[in-house]
Amino acid sequence: MTTARRVLLAVHGVRSEAVAVARTIADELSAAGIDVRAQTDHDVELPGVTFVPMEGAAEGCELVVVVGGDGTMLRGAELARPYDVPILGVNLGHVGFLAEAEREQASTVVRAVVDRTWTVEQRTTLEVVVSSAGEEIARTWALNEASVEKSARERMLEVLIEVDGRPLSRFGADGVVMATPTGSTAYAFSAGGPVVWPEVEALLVVPISAHALFARPLVVSPTSTVAVELQEPRATGVLWCDGRRLVELPEGSRVEVSRHPSPVRFARLHRAPFTDRLVAKFALPVDGWRGRRPGAQGPA
Repeated sequence: MTTARRVLLAVHGVRSEAVAVARTIADELSAAGIDVRAQTDHDVELPGVTFVPMEGAAEGCELVVVVGGDGTMLRGAELARPYDVPILGVNLGHVGFLAEAEREQASTVVRAVVDRTWTVEQRTTLEVVVSSAGEEIARTWALNEASVEKSARERMLEVLIEVDGRPLSRFGADGVVMATPTGSTAYAFSAGGPVVWPEVEALLVVPISAHALFARPLVVSPTSTVAVELQEPRATGVLWCDGRRLVELPEGSRVEVSRHPSPVRFARLHRAPFTDRLVAKFALPVDGWRGRRPGAQGPA
């Protein structure tokens, strides 16, 4: 007996173009005999598609196809990760760094899904634990970053950074971003952090608008634990994970970040070098590049 194939669509329900692309994908997958489910943040019409709630949406699915921008990709990761299901993004955003295909490639995506010609790439995630007065008050995760930020616009946040159980530096700042290599092109990049190739195993620590002599971005071991403690009396803050999950930080809070044992799995249709992705997504100027000379050995 052949087990029915099932794919989940995660759709940006507000954008009409996302719904149109999702409808095309759903129709073509259904025509190929694949059961299509959908999860969206707004009511949309996708004839023949079964809509499911977020809880358990990806259970029994072989793939989550995301139609939208990076925000929708992060929602797709929330749906897919509990069931170890790969996600494949069709970009309709401005940059779409996490997506694998553009909107005009929808039929190519369907063909790859039907033929199972994708490969899987694992991406590091963060485990985030918040404690106050020695008691754990929250535990969550992040694909891109966990950011500790001030909750009041008019005052800075006094923080002390700790790495692997040892104090590193104390300073005032608007906050601190702790990111994965995947998140190095997101919030951490905007805060002045380095771009890190996805296959590099590391964690990033990037202060936001810090008032300190030593407040440079740090790249630490993937096995390290980074902690941020709120230092100033009566200071409170907020923790954002991927800009989606919020935790209020009471005074004296401690946020510990380490590599989570459960990664997010990305479905890839081709193995383009990350350098090419950077150039394409950020429209980087490469005019005048001559490349390696024919027959040359080693770097050009």
